[in-house]
Amino acid sequence: MELIKLRDKDINENLNNPNSYAYEMIENNEIVGGVIVTINENNHNHLDFLFVKVGVQSKGIGQTIWKKIEKLYTDTEVWETCTPYFDKRNIHFYVNKLKFHIVEYFNDNHPDSNRPLDCYAEDDGMFRFEKVMK
Repeated sequence: MELIKLRDKDINENLNNPNSYAYEMIENNEIVGGVIVTINENNHNHLDFLFVKVGVQSKGIGQTIWKKIEKLYTDTEVWETCTPYFDKRNIHFYVNKLKFHIVEYFNDNHPDSNRPLDCYAEDDGMFRFEKVMK
């Protein structure tokens, strides 16, 4: 498998900033997954989005993508990401497979200062994860 940087037009509009990088995972000339990360000067970086194509999940592709990202950004001291409270598959993946730790739970009573206050009515909350590298 080969990790290839996505074209700028493929980066989600909300993540299209000078510090965001998008990659796609290619296997047998097909995209099987991808990832978008934000790399900061302070080496506290963010996993914005990681996906595996439907039909090829549970084959280690997500872990392979993540291992390649960690090798690309070896100066990272802390990786951070978020996922909705109800997404058990993501929570399992981040905690049990990638070794992130849940460090915060955002909800109506404990809002994320980077999100609008009314967003929690839709999803009832988000877990924030960290993975300390150094």
